[in-house]
Amino acid sequence: MGKINGCLKCLFIFFNVLFLIIGCVLIYVAVQATAVSIQMSTFGGPGVGWIWVITLGVFGISALGIFAACSEKELFLKIFAGFMGIGMIIMLIFGTVVAVLRNSLKQNFDSKAKEYVEPLMKDEESRQKLEEFQLTFQCCGVVSAEDWGRKIPASCECSNTNGLFRPCKSKPAGSSGPDLIHSESCSGSIFYLVDIIFKVCLGFLFGFAVTALLGLLISILMIHQVRRHDGMGGPPIAMKGY
Repeated sequence: MGKINGCLKCLFIFFNVLFLIIGCVLIYVAVQATAVSIQMSTFGGPGVGWIWVITLGVFGISALGIFAACSEKELFLKIFAGFMGIGMIIMLIFGTVVAVLRNSLKQNFDSKAKEYVEPLMKDEESRQKLEEFQLTFQCCGVVSAEDWGRKIPASCECSNTNGLFRPCKSKPAGSSGPDLIHSESCSGSIFYLVDIIFKVCLGFLFGFAVTALLGLLISILMIHQVRRHDGMGGPPIAMKGY
């Protein structure tokens, strides 16, 4: 018979295997976030080093939890419990930092977008990506249609003349291109996508903080069961004969 309750042990291993799989998924997400961060670095976007720290932490601690439960060793359970306590605190700290960074990025994006429009428009690859973005999100220019100068591209053309949410407007005076263009710039759509990433990160961070608390409580219970088993199963005391 094992030292730890069988149902508790299976449940503990199941959730650690689940988080091990999540850790693998987070590795893929971290790779994609790194690519997005490089593209958004022009607007002062935050680094993604903290994402890698969390990803590797989830993967490594989950593996440790599986080993600790299978081995039923008090030392490894204590190490796991320690990581859970530290991880919970770190997740709460990172969650707070991400919330502050989100507000900071919004301010920097609004204030610096105009400064970087000209260098972006001079790069042919950036112009092509912006045109693709305009076709998808029905917008024109980073800050305004004037970002394109006197030649408005066809991707700015607006055909939804009766649209309520994306109304059309006339092209800037003295410019060539479509007569009707999208009235909204792409800056709002760009930040909307970035904001989704921030919200997902906040959900993961605070969700993992709650999970770490549960993991800490369960590991403490398992440590108690191991101690009780070892105390009951100690070497018998020899009786002296008189």
